[in-house]
Amino acid sequence: MTSIVTYQGSLRTTCVHKAGEQITTDAPLDNHGMGAYFSPTDLVATALASCFLTIVGIYCDERKIPFNAARVEVEKIMASNPRRISDIHLSIDFNGNDWDEKTLSKIIAAGKSCPVAITLKDQVNIEYHFK
Repeated sequence: MTSIVTYQGSLRTTCVHKAGEQITTDAPLDNHGMGAYFSPTDLVATALASCFLTIVGIYCDERKIPFNAARVEVEKIMASNPRRISDIHLSIDFNGNDWDEKTLSKIIAAGKSCPVAITLKDQVNIEYHFK
């Protein structure tokens, strides 16, 4: 078991991870919800950014490359007929790391190979922008 998801009413769910961490979701404003919490599709887009950074962290740890800072701004774009995520744009800021261009290129390639990106690649247009 990974998690338990319980419907709370009013288009909200509570998601409890097997370790006890909890997330509440809410339908977005443009789909009958209040938009007070992450929507399920927000979580998908956010999971992509989190997975990217996690894989970068693993890559750097395995190679003893200092990884001091990163920030990702996530933009999710929805389409209709059927309603779905059509695009995810990640604006990635690696400022604070002292990497040369060759190292940065390898780190970016590692991040783009994260499991979430691989899962979404044939269904969602993913754009990466680096600062």
